[in-house]
This record gives sequence, structure tokens and C-alpha cells, in this order.
Amino acid sequence: MLNWMIDISLRNRAVVLVAVAVVIAAGAWSLQYLDVDAFPDTTPVMVQINATAPSLSPEEVEQQITFPIEQVISGLPDLEKLRSISKFGMSQVVVTFEDGTDIYFARQLIGERLATVELPAGIERPKMGPVSTGLGEVFHYVVRADGVDMASLPQARRVEKLTELRTIHDWVIRPQMRTVAGSAEVNSWGGYEKQYQVRIDPNQVIKHGLTFDEVVTAVKENNRNVGGGNITRNAEMLLVHGIGRTVNAEQIENIVIRAKDGVPIRVRDVADVQIGHEVP
Repeated sequence: MLNWMIDISLRNRAVVLVAVAVVIAAGAWSLQYLDVDAFPDTTPVMVQINATAPSLSPEEVEQQITFPIEQVISGLPDLEKLRSISKFGMSQVVVTFEDGTDIYFARQLIGERLATVELPAGIERPKMGPVSTGLGEVFHYVVRADGVDMASLPQARRVEKLTELRTIHDWVIRPQMRTVAGSAEVNSWGGYEKQYQVRIDPNQVIKHGLTFDEVVTAVKENNRNVGGGNITRNAEMLLVHGIGRTVNAEQIENIVIRAKDGVPIRVRDVADVQIGHEVP
């Protein structure tokens, strides 16, 4: 067989040269559509669906979130596999489609099905993960404070500096990185996410005859801006805008919870307001 191929090639040199030229041209044309990465991406066409419920146990997450999502997703066209993970406060459903399925078509189908899922009141709607895979991380970077040795700082100062760096990344660097063409997601790791924490003192709450819900409701209701319509004067229209959003810890402390005998009970009377961070 090999001798026959060599004999045919030697007798038809022109045909062989033309065939080689065609193969080279086809390869050069296909090269511009070839994905280049450090590792070959063998991940199938899949979509992640994430839902959170901080107050539910794994069994409750499975019954109230994961199972309803699986029910509405079942039966999709080109669906190949459906698997899920139910943990404390979190549900993740991974939907795998047959090779060749357009990822955006698959996400559209899942988005339509998720709009019909019925979840208990108070649970956030499930969201789809970004269009990326485990092999899609192409760039890692570190945000540092110039001239600051973290190891030599006291614990409180170190936490404060790490919170500042995380805030700079989330609100300055990350939005600019998201504008890079082709980026699917920018994840933040490390540092501390800044929070304004209202640390309620149970003894003071009982002393003033309040409840935990009253304090939470007061902070929530007194931390928003509202519209008040408009006032027309001659040829001018003046907008009425009630500004009530708090911007610092002092304003949160001055929020009135309730008035007792004409004396206002403020947040600072029953709680300590501090700038802290979320639990890592």
C-alpha cells in the first residue's frame, strides 16, 4: 500500500503539489478562527445557575430552591446532563448541553425557564453565571499599597488597609477592567469588603422597649431618597426630591427609631455604629 502511494505521487507530481498548496491555504485560513490558550479547553457547553438563601440549611435549599429549578430546566432542547449542589445558604445547578449548541441560545432558553420558577417569598431570584469556564482565567493581578509592609502593621491597621485596598479594587479598578473587550467576569479575592455595621445592644433595646425588627426597619426606611413630584412656577418646573440616604456612620447613628413622650430614641441609643467588613 505504501509503495503504491509513493508510486502514484511520483507519477502525479503536479497534482500532489496542488493538493499540498490547497491544504496550506486552508490551514492558514482556519488559523484566524482558532482559539489560542495555554491549555486546550475541553469544557462542554454548560450554564451555571446560582441561588442564595443565607438562612436555609442544605436540606431546605434542596427542597425549596434546587428541586424547583431542576424541574423547570428539565426537557430543554439538546439537554445532555443536569447536576446540582445544595449547600448551606447556596444552590448551584449546572446544565450541560450537547456539543455544537450555541451557548447564547442555551442561556436564552434557561433564562425563559427561570422566569417561571416559583420560589418561597424572600429568596432572591436565581442568576446565571458568566460565559466562562474553569480554564478561562487569563489574567491575575494584585493590588498593593506602595511603601506599606503589611506584616509589620498592627492587626487593626492591617485590616483597615486591606479593607481600603478591596474597596479601591471593587469601585475603581474592577469597573474599568470590565470594559475590556471579551472579558466575561472580574472576580475579587482577598481583602475585606467594607460594611457599615449597626451592632445592636440587646440590653439597651429592652431598656427602651424596642424590638430588633424596629431597629432594622428604621435603618432601612431612613436610608433612601424619594421623589416628591414637581412644582410649576411660570415657565419653570422645579423637581421635589427628598434626600435621606445616609453617607457616613454619624448619620446612621442619628436615625430616629421611635419617639417616646416626645423624646426621640435614636440608633446611637441602642446600637454602636462602626465601619467594619464582611466575614471573609
